[in-house]
Amino acid sequence: MRYDNNDSSEVTSLGSTVKEQFLPPRDQAKALPESSGVYLMFNKNKKVIYVGKAKNLRKRVTSYFLSNRDMKTSALVKKIARIEHIIVGNEYEALILENNLIKKYNPHYNIDLKDGKSYPVIRITKGGFPKVFKTRRIINDGSTYYGPFSGVGSLDTYLALIDQQYKIIKCAYPMKKRKTPCLYYHIGKCDAPCCGKISKEDYAVYINNIKKFLSGDNEKLINETQKEMLVASKVLDFEKAADKRDLLKTLTTMNEKQMVEDFVQEARDYAAIEMRGPLYTISIMQMRDGALMGRALYRGETLSDETDSLFSFLMRYYGDGEKLPLELYVSHHIDSELLATYFSKEFNNSLKVSVPMDGKHYRILRMANENASRDVEKRLKNTDNTPALEELQQLLDLPKIPTLIEGFDIAQLSGKYTVASLISFRNGNPDKTNYRRFNIKSLNGKIDDFEAMREASARRYTRVLNDNLERPGLIVVDGGKGQVNAVVQVLEDLGLVDIPVVGLAERYEEIVFSDDRKSLLLPEHSPALRVLIAIRDECHRFATTANQNLRSKELAFKLLEDVKGIGKERSERLMRVFGSVDDILKHSPEEIALKGNIPITVAKRLLSKLDL
Repeated sequence: MRYDNNDSSEVTSLGSTVKEQFLPPRDQAKALPESSGVYLMFNKNKKVIYVGKAKNLRKRVTSYFLSNRDMKTSALVKKIARIEHIIVGNEYEALILENNLIKKYNPHYNIDLKDGKSYPVIRITKGGFPKVFKTRRIINDGSTYYGPFSGVGSLDTYLALIDQQYKIIKCAYPMKKRKTPCLYYHIGKCDAPCCGKISKEDYAVYINNIKKFLSGDNEKLINETQKEMLVASKVLDFEKAADKRDLLKTLTTMNEKQMVEDFVQEARDYAAIEMRGPLYTISIMQMRDGALMGRALYRGETLSDETDSLFSFLMRYYGDGEKLPLELYVSHHIDSELLATYFSKEFNNSLKVSVPMDGKHYRILRMANENASRDVEKRLKNTDNTPALEELQQLLDLPKIPTLIEGFDIAQLSGKYTVASLISFRNGNPDKTNYRRFNIKSLNGKIDDFEAMREASARRYTRVLNDNLERPGLIVVDGGKGQVNAVVQVLEDLGLVDIPVVGLAERYEEIVFSDDRKSLLLPEHSPALRVLIAIRDECHRFATTANQNLRSKELAFKLLEDVKGIGKERSERLMRVFGSVDDILKHSPEEIALKGNIPITVAKRLLSKLDL
């Protein structure tokens, strides 16, 4: 590994002797070599604000300075005073170095884990008289951990049962020797090992039983509780019998598949990221031995895209190697091979990373995605956009503040699955209850965004007229003059000429008008531009999701028809009756056979095929 830089005066940085650069940051980027390495961006106070890695340093870093970059990247670029780099032998060395430098400098614009919460677990300490308690911290001191648990409630239930059955220490850890027992001993809750009232061997019996119980081996406890309930009933101690009955019911209905947190056997994690501008939320869901054990949300702001942000997060989240699963399913196509190589070399863990396209892993990941999406949108709604809307009214010469803005975008794949999205922003924030999708019917396989925009806007505003719905104060389309004029023509035909329409051309973030006004280029820091970009990006996201859903539906038909005994007619009937593959999986074979009018053997074969 070698450090490479070309400047004119010398300073000390990163423990090496380098030369200070006086070129503008854009020219510094152009002077970088086309080699694998790590780059560090400094502000005017010589503080590291961002660290990144690249296969080609020049290509990657110069991309930050392109004119069509989004606002969050532009915000970073304005703060860059100096760029340094370190050339390494390959991408793997770059990954290691990047990870180390992020830990060292904790740059403001890199992914941060401080907003996240770890999963609660039960800890049994090491030593002669272990303590049992809940924690969120994993410490490598020989303690045994059980979990993780889906919530503190279920964890507390386990601890309450342990507290009822075993007289173990309740005091602070580590235990201190005492001359006289504390109150817990006198009320029968502790055998006072601090005073030598119980031997290490007898205490170890308690701990071994607790470990068996937490590992799912609670048959002994169930049998003992049942016997105690019967004895209490015979002696007419009905209050005690009722308590034992309730305990017995809890034990028999409790999930018996909890496991020691060595994260082996059926250990799977699902990670999904959602971004709205610089805001991101990452949702992690853990499956252990076939059961959903926990969920955590990590929030923050970053200037990377979804793929880079998710990769960086996973590097930091699993960076200590303590909670690595066997399988990791992610929402974006990250460099899974590089990630797996890192954990294999550093922790001898054969982590499998993939993006599921169907089956149960896809469905669980979709839940994680929904959790992340709802969280980041909730955060977005807390933003006060009044100044931005006032600026928008003034700049676009609108008759009033646009409290309701509607946006359109088109998504298609080689002329197939053409979908138009309609999204609604109320007071500058997404109003998802008024989102709509339009499957475009007029193109017959042609690629024509103008015609698609005409059809979508005609269907929308015909209904606005017919149902006397609220009219937007502004319509924003993703595109240029052609898309804008397509919508304006529809509005004129419907007599809705009082609704303003603008386009946002992505290349330079130009605001395009339908009349003879010149395109408007707003400053990158403009609050009004921030709202317009948010609308455009949400339009694009919603349209792309709709397009993918159509493709998934076609894949669903193919998936059904791959099952022996199900052809085109039966697959269409099943989709018509149940609506989706997910809904089919919610029903028993008997229900599927009855409602779908197929043989029970075929229904069983279908469920076996789908529940991959």
